[in-house]
Amino acid sequence: MKQQQFQAEQSRTWEIYRRLLAQLEKAPRGSDGKSDLYLFPALYRRICAHYALARTRRYSPGLTEDLQNLVGRGYPYLHRRRPSWSRRTLAFFVADFPRTLRRHRKLFALSVLLFFAPILAMAIACYQDSELIYSLLDNEQVFNLESMYDPTNRLPGREASRQADTDFAMFGFYVINNVGVAFRTFAGGLIIGIGSLFFLVFNGLVIGAAAGHITALGYGEIFWSFVSGHSSLELTAIAIAGSAGLLLAAALLVPGRRRRGDALRRNAVEAVKLAMGALAMLVLAALVEAFWSSGTRTDPLIKYLFGGFWWLLVILYFMYAGRGGGDAA
Repeated sequence: MKQQQFQAEQSRTWEIYRRLLAQLEKAPRGSDGKSDLYLFPALYRRICAHYALARTRRYSPGLTEDLQNLVGRGYPYLHRRRPSWSRRTLAFFVADFPRTLRRHRKLFALSVLLFFAPILAMAIACYQDSELIYSLLDNEQVFNLESMYDPTNRLPGREASRQADTDFAMFGFYVINNVGVAFRTFAGGLIIGIGSLFFLVFNGLVIGAAAGHITALGYGEIFWSFVSGHSSLELTAIAIAGSAGLLLAAALLVPGRRRRGDALRRNAVEAVKLAMGALAMLVLAALVEAFWSSGTRTDPLIKYLFGGFWWLLVILYFMYAGRGGGDAA
C-alpha cells in the first residue's frame, strides 16, 4: 500500500487518538463522566501497529517519526505503575467521591427534596398531633421508640432489649441497619426509580414522625442531643444513596442516544462510586452513634456544637473537596 493511501485511510484514527492523548495530558485522571477515554487502549494498539507498518514499508521519515512520537506519548498512560490501594482509597475520598456527587448534583438535589421534605412535614404534623405516628408505626414500634428516649433510660437511643449491649455491639447493629436502608434505596433505582423514590419518601416520613412525636412527649432534649452528632453523616448518606439509585433509573428511562444496556453500564460506574461513598459515611455515622451519641455524661450543648461542626464539615466537603477537575455535569 502506498503511503498516501495509508495516511488517507488512517487519518481519522490518528485524529481521535491525538484528541484523547491531549485530554490525558491535560488531565491525567481524565474522567468528566462524558469522555471517550475507554477507547484509548484499543487506539494505542492500532497506533503501535501503524508505526511498525511504517517502519517495515519504509515510509517517509517524517511519518515514521510522527507515529513513533504518538506511541511514546501514549505509553506512560497505559504502562505507568498503579498507585497502592491506600493511595487510591485516599484519592477517592479526597477528590473523586465529592466530584462525582457534584457532577450529579441535580439528582442529588431531587433526592434531598424527596427525603428531607417528608422529614420536615411529618415532624411538624406529629408534633401537633402525636397520634398521627400510628399511621406509620404499630403500637409496639411506638412503645420501643418512646422507651429509647425516655429520661429514665440509662442509655438513650437503645431499646430496652439492647441496654446490656456494648458500644462495639451497637456499632455493628447500627452499621447493619443503616447500610440496609441505604442499599435498598440505591438498588431500588433498578425498578425504574420507583424503589428509590419510595424508600426516600417512606424513610423521611418515619424519621420525621419519630422526631415530632418524641419532641411532643417532652423528650426533645434527649432525642435531639442524641441524633445531632451523627445525623449529618447518616441523613446525607441516605440521600446520596437515593441519588445513586436515581442515576440508575435515569439510564433506563432516558438513555439518550445509547442503548439502555450501554447507558446503564455507564451510569452504574458513577452510581457505585456514590454508593461506596455513602457506605463509608454510614460506617462513620455508626461509630459516632455508638461511641458518642449515647453518652450521658456530655452536656447537651456540647453535643449540639459537635453536631453543628459535622454539618458544616459535610457541607464544605461536598462543595469544595477535589474542586478543579471532573466537576462537569
